[in-house]
Amino acid sequence: MSGVVDARLAELGLTLPEVVPPLAAYQPAVQSGAYVYTAGQLPMVDGKLSLTGKVGAEVTAEQAKELARICALNALAAVKSVVGDLDRVARVVKVVGFVASATDFTGQPGVVNGASELFAEVLGEKGVHARSAVGVAVLPLDAPVEVEVQVELVSG
Repeated sequence: MSGVVDARLAELGLTLPEVVPPLAAYQPAVQSGAYVYTAGQLPMVDGKLSLTGKVGAEVTAEQAKELARICALNALAAVKSVVGDLDRVARVVKVVGFVASATDFTGQPGVVNGASELFAEVLGEKGVHARSAVGVAVLPLDAPVEVEVQVELVSG
């Protein structure tokens, strides 16, 4: 049954973006066996970051949560660029979210929920995953958040 995930994206009013071109020497996503691993995905829209800075300082937790959703959409686009059809995803196995955090900010899990919730909305049970939410000093381009994903593909 092809197109189930694409139909769900449309139902949610979401469109997968073009794959964000690499900022350095890496691929946006690679397949190894039954798994696809994405590079860290920044919240790029049309080649730009809408916000920069630290969460808990220049960026609110609510804004960062929305940016994490954009990262998740970018990750799905990267996966699709490798496998051709998101219906091949058996499940999202692991999500790692990095949050550029002000020194006193401790709400990283709530920020990364933006990505986790998007995967569940789009993929249902297949989108429920293990996860890490990590606070860091700075991210590339001064992005507030970055998300990487590991997905397992259906066999055959």
